[in-house]
Amino acid sequence: MADVFRFADDLGPLKVIHVHNPAIGLKGILVVDNVATGPAIGGLRMALDVSGEECFRLARAMTLKNAAAGLQHGGGKSVLYGDPKMDKDDKERLVRGFACALADEHDYIFGPDMGTDEECMAWVHDEIGRAVGLPAARGGIPLDTIGATGWGLSNVVDVAIGHCDFALAGATLVIQGFGAVGRHAARFLAEKGVVLVGAADSLGAIHDPAGIDLAELSRIKAGGGSVVDYPGGEKLGREQVIDIPCDIWIPAARPDVIHEENAHRLRTKLVVQGANIPFTLEAERYLHQQGVLCVPDFIANAGGVICAAMEYHGAGESVAFAAIAEKIRANTEQVLAEMKKQQILPRAAAMILARKRVEAAMATRRWSIF
Repeated sequence: MADVFRFADDLGPLKVIHVHNPAIGLKGILVVDNVATGPAIGGLRMALDVSGEECFRLARAMTLKNAAAGLQHGGGKSVLYGDPKMDKDDKERLVRGFACALADEHDYIFGPDMGTDEECMAWVHDEIGRAVGLPAARGGIPLDTIGATGWGLSNVVDVAIGHCDFALAGATLVIQGFGAVGRHAARFLAEKGVVLVGAADSLGAIHDPAGIDLAELSRIKAGGGSVVDYPGGEKLGREQVIDIPCDIWIPAARPDVIHEENAHRLRTKLVVQGANIPFTLEAERYLHQQGVLCVPDFIANAGGVICAAMEYHGAGESVAFAAIAEKIRANTEQVLAEMKKQQILPRAAAMILARKRVEAAMATRRWSIF
């Protein structure tokens, strides 16, 4: 647990729970970071290499994201150790078992994340009645199906383009992590005239400076294929997606993909962070010095959790989409204006916004972070 508590500060974490059931191969962690604004909403991530440190960092990102979005929810995150592509029956057993182990942790509401989806949330809800991102058949707003996070990212680009030296129509786009978030971001931006020239997934990358057929690439991915199965363009290793020149670069996969050792390879003008904690702070500082605008994760990718919170409180899809656009556009404008006013990093400006909202909520609570 030391890898989590060395990050403890005045905001949290409130609690860290390790779950272990060797009888079914279950090993997981829940971090409830801060619930001053309300019960935490945060995704359940499943991967072979998750850690307590990653779980805490993601939980903190959710605290900041939910506060910045003005939601009546705090931040938390849970992780399950395992291959998300395992046999469905085995995966269901682990997810249901994890949910049952956390049934009494009412400070935390499950949501989908990398390695889990709306079906997983249906299993959780069936066990404990506390999940968002449910299938439509269960009364939910399927976040990944409708592209809530991608819709939010497209609105961020809309606002940020006013702080860049290029036009949106005809701008080139690269997506690192062409999954549910990246695919929908590309779709919404294509409707505004943006051209996808590069994409990557876990098996490799594709580059075509003339433009990638988004419908064809989406069809391949929906059928279980990889971006490297796309018939045109140049096939690359997945790490080479960093080197593809473009106007807009969207990371939509794992944490820390850009760091001080590879940040110099990015050839872009605008980064909109679709993944959680995809850049190290050192990388963001370097890119800022180079004139690259980086809109941080907990501002840019809040569309999914805004939609989840709206679902939890009974709103419909159209109302959720309107709320995403309103909240994310306003926050992006505020962060970029503060960045210019104080001559600070966008992340620093975003932290000022989010911390003020968390601390204001904490000030009304008898036990501070409680």
